[in-house]
Amino acid sequence: QVQLIESGGGLVQAGGSLRLSCAASGRTLTSYAMGWFRQAPGKEREFVATINWIGGSTNYADSVKGRFTISRDNAKNTLYLQMNSLKPEDTAVYYCADALNYYSDYVETTNYDYWGQGTQVAVSS
Repeated sequence: QVQLIESGGGLVQAGGSLRLSCAASGRTLTSYAMGWFRQAPGKEREFVATINWIGGSTNYADSVKGRFTISRDNAKNTLYLQMNSLKPEDTAVYYCADALNYYSDYVETTNYDYWGQGTQVAVSS
């Protein structure tokens, strides 16, 4: 059973930075991709960023492009999300997710097989 454990969330002022981590364990198959999603109160879970686990290619939501950077450490089975220039609208619970199957893209929640428990990010104005 794959387990994903996020960390690094917290409260930060607008313009500040946070780095989220997601440690994966229990894998028996190599993932195709991992991603970050977020969910604000009263809203649906939305795509933030994804990275191909082997090749390292990345894709970002327009709302975070140029401010967030997704990366991974294959040896440590850890996914990261560096978040800079944070805005109050970035406030949400952030989830990492693991995709075990091939798709043409990984921007939908249905592309992913495993999810972490989430970590809260709050950005004050």
